[in-house]
Amino acid sequence: MANVFLFAICSVLTISRVDSCYIPHSLYVLVPQSIPVGYQIAKVEAAECDTKSLRLTLKDPTFMVESNGAIVALTPVSVAAGGRTFSVTAQDNSGQESEMEVHLVRYTMQQTDHKGLLKRSKRRWSPPPFNIRENEKGPFPRFVETVVSDASATRKVFYSISGPAVDQLKLFSMESDTGRLSVLGAVDREQYPSFTLMVSVFDAETGQSADLPLDLQVLVDDENDNAPEFTDQLQFTVPEKCEIGTIVGKVNATDRDDPKTTHVKIRFTLLDGLERFAIHPETGVITTVTNTLDREVKEKHMVTVMIKDLNGAVNGLYNTATATITLSDINDNPPTFTKTSYGVSIKENESEKLILRIPVEDKDLINTPNWKSQFIIKSGNEKGNFRIDTDNSTNEGLLYVVKPLDYEQNEKVKLEILARNEAELSGTTAQWLSIPVDVAVTNVDEGPQFSAPTIRFSVKENIPNGTLIGSYTAVDPETKSSNGIRYYKILDPGSWISVDRNTGELRVANTIDRESHLVKDGIYNVTMKAVDTSAKTGTGTVILVIEDVNDNQPIIPSKLVMCEGNSQQLGSLVFVAEDNDSSPYSSPFTFSMPPDNDGKWSVKPLNDTAATLHQVKELRRGIHQVPLIVRDMQGKGETQMVTVKVCRCRNGACLANQRSVELGPMGILALLLPLALLLLLCLLLAFFCTTNPDNREIDDAGYSGGVLLPSNTEGPGDEVDCNLIKIHEQTAKGSVKGSLVNVGWQGNKSASTIGGHSVHENGIYQPGISTTHMQEYSSGQYDQQHVNHYAGSQLLCKGMGLDHRYLNQGSTNHHTWQTNSIYLQQKLKSLQTEGDGRYADDIIHSYGYEGVGSVAGSVGCCTDYGDNDNLDFLNTLDPKFKSLAAVCRKS
Repeated sequence: MANVFLFAICSVLTISRVDSCYIPHSLYVLVPQSIPVGYQIAKVEAAECDTKSLRLTLKDPTFMVESNGAIVALTPVSVAAGGRTFSVTAQDNSGQESEMEVHLVRYTMQQTDHKGLLKRSKRRWSPPPFNIRENEKGPFPRFVETVVSDASATRKVFYSISGPAVDQLKLFSMESDTGRLSVLGAVDREQYPSFTLMVSVFDAETGQSADLPLDLQVLVDDENDNAPEFTDQLQFTVPEKCEIGTIVGKVNATDRDDPKTTHVKIRFTLLDGLERFAIHPETGVITTVTNTLDREVKEKHMVTVMIKDLNGAVNGLYNTATATITLSDINDNPPTFTKTSYGVSIKENESEKLILRIPVEDKDLINTPNWKSQFIIKSGNEKGNFRIDTDNSTNEGLLYVVKPLDYEQNEKVKLEILARNEAELSGTTAQWLSIPVDVAVTNVDEGPQFSAPTIRFSVKENIPNGTLIGSYTAVDPETKSSNGIRYYKILDPGSWISVDRNTGELRVANTIDRESHLVKDGIYNVTMKAVDTSAKTGTGTVILVIEDVNDNQPIIPSKLVMCEGNSQQLGSLVFVAEDNDSSPYSSPFTFSMPPDNDGKWSVKPLNDTAATLHQVKELRRGIHQVPLIVRDMQGKGETQMVTVKVCRCRNGACLANQRSVELGPMGILALLLPLALLLLLCLLLAFFCTTNPDNREIDDAGYSGGVLLPSNTEGPGDEVDCNLIKIHEQTAKGSVKGSLVNVGWQGNKSASTIGGHSVHENGIYQPGISTTHMQEYSSGQYDQQHVNHYAGSQLLCKGMGLDHRYLNQGSTNHHTWQTNSIYLQQKLKSLQTEGDGRYADDIIHSYGYEGVGSVAGSVGCCTDYGDNDNLDFLNTLDPKFKSLAAVCRKS
């Protein structure tokens, strides 16, 4: 039985020499389901421990550990299927504590023969994990544990292992016939905390697998081979003068060793600066131990921090680093003056002038609210003569004079200047400091000064000239005398005041009118000047309060408009009276009609300033003169004639097209003026009509569309004189064929034919002038047809470039008509043979628009009319043509 339990101890390691007391990290023990009292579970093997001072402690009360390391049951213990775990702690005088976890694993016993012999169950082939220690120093290979298969009890077997730790890392090996597992080299737990090995067992004779493969766990026990390390920069800030216990910051560290061991339990220690700072040994929090930290004395403090594992044991590993603790500034220093007092002098009457710079010193951090200064005038500036600012670049106080000082009133001014910071003081009992400043005012020869800057007099308007208003005098500030001072006006807009140069008396010079635009709210200002013997001057203002008198009567608007009434209600209007005077010389007004009024009107007061004017009788439309009486509160007023216009209205306004039935002088003149102009025109017409027409030239310029137009050009630049035409003999006899011409209106077609061609309905081009049948011509016989022939000849002359006035010379000469007829026929034949290049204008032109207002149509073209004998259009020609016809008829 003792051999069975001895074999059940899974892991008793051979521990190499180390620097501290050490027991295995874990221990797995196979135990029965029921453990009796006194049963020895296992024995703790400690290494490198002081046996005299070694103390073993067991935390499970059902077991105890004896001085030799044996673990014994104190009471009956039942082990569940899941096992049971408790811990054992070992510690000697070195202070290092080592802990081991003991895992109880239950197994079952069964009889295999009649002799009652016990045999291990199949769980034997599943041993608990094995443990090895990191950083073993050898010699290697070092035995770890023996693996035993259940199949080895009945037959001969051999073992083999595989896995990355065997095949790749070459860290483990196993004897095939014994199952002894050995480690072949040192192992780093931080790199390989555990290994998994595959163990196989085979029958030695057949080579067949004798049991199931086994996954064997090998755990690497930690050794304290890593010193703790700092994880953050050790930079901290804390306010100066802070209270004791103020947290500065926290030091953070880490350790690569097994976190389940004391190898990573770090202890924090300050190696210096202990008079100012402290650090918590377990958390690493740095705090202050004094309230006297002064930034102005020392801004930065360097302290050395040590971190040590094994909870600070002597044999623990450690590291050190320097922590920088910076003190932040607080306003614990008020600004101080470089002098105890200041004195400065200034001339009287000076203003807006810098008179003193006051430097200060401050130990606080520059360019912060704790350092920037503000200056206050605590006393001496009751009249507001001074101002003090801060120079932001130098932090100095700048003292200014903003209002002039008067030497005669105060020769010296004592100021007290206080300096403070933008931020309030803290962490100190000091107070803001102040300094006296003496300002000496030096005397300056000044001009005279009036008794007061302004003086006020009351005066009634319209008082007589020369009336004394009052006196306004000045004195010399130094002598306090008025001797030798002269007085003048600088500004008197209305020249209402005269000034006595020697005495300063003010008298009325012109009529004072309260209603003048120079008076504002009853106030009139006069600016005065005083001049002493040295030509120095002083100024003052005289304020005249103008008292009102009743010098204005109420005024009614001179022109009013009244809308015409009807049979049921007569018209009325509201008017407002105005009075430039003020109360009690103004409203309320009284309104009335004079006793001798015509009875057509009545007036009734509406309010203090307005009244209603009513019609009493029906009145005609037009202008009416109405007498009205308006009086003020004092009864002042007189009859006023008011012009009232009665008219028909729409929306309260007279209609625009309405005319008055009465005409004034201007209306009558406006009516007579057109008659005078008409009379003048008749005289002019009579004058022209009585003038001898034989000696009168007809001016045919300026004709417009719809009338005959003058033309004497055959073409551009070619002037033709009809006198140059030779007359054939055969044309002088009788009547001339084709001599009488007509403007050819044929049909409704519109075409330009002057000097060109005409288009007939058959599409054949013919000469633009069509001749009529032969007519007899006899001297002294003029009818409508004769006038028609004359007009046609005139038009043809224009079209052919002939001067139409040539016709007038021979209006009684039959020979002239024959000559013109022959020339026109030759001209037309010539046009038929000429090319279009020369006579570019002698071609047909279409006109889409013939003009408006002329019966004859456009003169510029010969519109075809169906009726050749209709000559009524000649009756509508302008007066010049008719005059021409009349001349022809008389001649």
